[in-house]
Amino acid sequence: MSKNAKIATGGALVGLVLLIWLPWWAALLIILGVPAAAYLTLDPSQRRRLRRVTRKELGR
Repeated sequence: MSKNAKIATGGALVGLVLLIWLPWWAALLIILGVPAAAYLTLDPSQRRRLRRVTRKELGR
């Protein structure tokens, strides 16, 4: 199993546990808020680089 697959599996499991353990709105806030906060901590050059890499991979 690749490193990215392990990370995705772990994220899915954490999401399921949060949905069971917390009210649905709190789990949704955490699931959407953490990646958004991480993106906002990047400086503008890192954001441009991330968008460029994402677009390249979509065109494969």
